[in-house]
Amino acid sequence: MDVRTKEDFLNGQLLLIDKPLGWSSFQAVNKLKWAIRKKFNLKKIKIGHAGTLDPLATGLLLICVGKYTKKIPDFQGQTKEYTGTITLGATTPSYDLETEIDQTFSIEHITKPLVQEATFKFIGEIEQIPPVFSALKKDGKRLYEYAREGKAVEIKTRKIIISAFEITKINLPEVQFRVVCSKGTYIRSLAHDFGKALGSGGHLSVLRRTKIGDYHVNTAVDPNVFAENLLENIEDSL
Repeated sequence: MDVRTKEDFLNGQLLLIDKPLGWSSFQAVNKLKWAIRKKFNLKKIKIGHAGTLDPLATGLLLICVGKYTKKIPDFQGQTKEYTGTITLGATTPSYDLETEIDQTFSIEHITKPLVQEATFKFIGEIEQIPPVFSALKKDGKRLYEYAREGKAVEIKTRKIIISAFEITKINLPEVQFRVVCSKGTYIRSLAHDFGKALGSGGHLSVLRRTKIGDYHVNTAVDPNVFAENLLENIEDSL
């Protein structure tokens, strides 16, 4: 049972949510919003997240409620940590499993030392091109809208910082990793570029956000569990 009061939520709360696979970040926010409004019979309450996770990714979402929504830009700017899997030997237009494989490549030349060595090309301040299947806007239109229409569009590179890129397991064609990076980093683009650096193709097949700043996914809860805990003994609050 969640013992926080209506005033607690209105005055500001930071909620650590472990986003499930297949959920959009928007769905997770809506689940919490519904539960809080139902619990306290509220017509409206401010709520938002500090950094989108794609539906195919899991992990930490920082959700700000009430007056804490003003702090969203501060949380968005914090360093993030991810773990995941890059599958070598194939590319997809979205750089992940949202779209089908469009090209395949040989991985016979790829060795474990070569994989480890390739990580050094991506550590520090680097230029990265965001995926065309992303929510970034160009001329008032989302990039993924151009992509779905089959229209080519020029995407500008952006400076990002990768402070750690560690390979945790190699079982070709799969390579498991841990990355610590700045705001604005696309791990899908990193997977794509990593495959290219190895003289092959690559796409992101698993992604989990484990940290944002000092906040860790180990202390986060599933959005359904949050709703169940909050709505337990709901008649006490009405």
